[in-house]
Amino acid sequence: MLGDADKRKQYDEQRSLFGSGAFRPGSGSGGFGGFTPGAGGFDLGDLFGQATQQNAAGSGGSGGIGDIFGNLFGNRRGAGNTGSATRGRRGSDVETDIRIDFAEAVRGVTVPLQLSSPSTCDMCHGSGAKPGTSPRTCPTCNGAGLVTRSQGAFAFSEPCADCRGTGRLIDNPCPECLGSGTSTKIRTMTVRIPPGVNDAQRIRIAGKGEPGVSGGPNGDLYVRVHVNPHPVFGRNGDDLTITVPVTFPELVMGTTLTVPTLDGKVSLKVAPGTPTGRTLRARKKGITKRDGKTGDLLVTLQLAVPAKLDDKAKAALASYADATSGQDPRSELNALLGSGETS
Repeated sequence: MLGDADKRKQYDEQRSLFGSGAFRPGSGSGGFGGFTPGAGGFDLGDLFGQATQQNAAGSGGSGGIGDIFGNLFGNRRGAGNTGSATRGRRGSDVETDIRIDFAEAVRGVTVPLQLSSPSTCDMCHGSGAKPGTSPRTCPTCNGAGLVTRSQGAFAFSEPCADCRGTGRLIDNPCPECLGSGTSTKIRTMTVRIPPGVNDAQRIRIAGKGEPGVSGGPNGDLYVRVHVNPHPVFGRNGDDLTITVPVTFPELVMGTTLTVPTLDGKVSLKVAPGTPTGRTLRARKKGITKRDGKTGDLLVTLQLAVPAKLDDKAKAALASYADATSGQDPRSELNALLGSGETS
C-alpha cells in the first residue's frame, strides 16, 4: 500500500531510477551504466518478474520492482501458471408462477409443481463423460480454465479457448447429455406456501433450481404466488376486512350482528347511535402467521338505503320525519358557514 512508509520509499527509489534516464535505451548516464534493453543481459522482463534469483535461493532479498508492484496491486498471478483446479459454477435460479385461492393464502397450502428444466444427467451424474470414463485436465490451462497473455510489461488472463473455461476436456461425451452434464426433465415436487402469503410474493426454495457446473451448488427455485380475490373478504396486512350492510333503525337503536369469518361466524354488538362507516373489530379473526401472530377481522358498517318503499313504510318514515323535524343534522356546518370559518 502507498500508505506504508517503507513501501512508499521503495517505490520512490525505483521511480527516481526511471526519471533519471538510467533505463532509457542508449543512455550513458545513471547508476546502471546506461544499459540498453536486450544488451548486456538486461531484460525488462526481469524487472517486472515475480522474484529474483536471490529470492529463489531463499536469500530473503528484495524481488525488485515486481515485488513492489505486486504488493501495491495485490500480486495477482497469471491463472495459467497456477495449475489450480477450476472452481464449480453455481446453477441458475428458476422461477415459476402458481395461483391459489384467497382462503389458501390465508391458511397456507401445499401445492404440487411440475417444472421442465435442466437437471443433473442420470447417466453420467453430471460429469459429462461417458460412463466408465472421466474428463481429463486441460493441458493448455492446467485445469485453471484461464490462460495468461502477456502484453509488454503486463499480463492479462482470459478463458482458455481449448476447454472453454471449464478446465476439463471430455474425450468420450455422455450419449445422454452429449457432454453437458445436464438433461431437460419434468420434475414433480410439492411446495409449502406459508400462511399469510401476499399476492405476487415470491417464495424461495433453496437448492431446487438448475444444477451447478463442475460440482458447483444448485441454484434456487422462486415460486411467485398469485392470489385470487375473495367475493366478500379483503385484506389489510394481517387483518381481514369485510363491509356489512345495516339498516337505519339498527344504527339508531343498536343491535347485535352476526358476521361471517373464514372459519365460521362471530357476533358483534352495535351500540345505539352508531354512525354509518364505523369499523368494528373482531379480535383474532384475521390471518395467523408462522410466528404465531394473528390479525383481526375489521367490520365496516354501511347504511343500506332502500331504493323503493311501500305505502306503509313511507307513512312510517313520514311520521319519523315529523317527529324529528326540530333536529338539524347540518347545524354545525351551517354555523361554520355563517361565521365564515370555511377552512
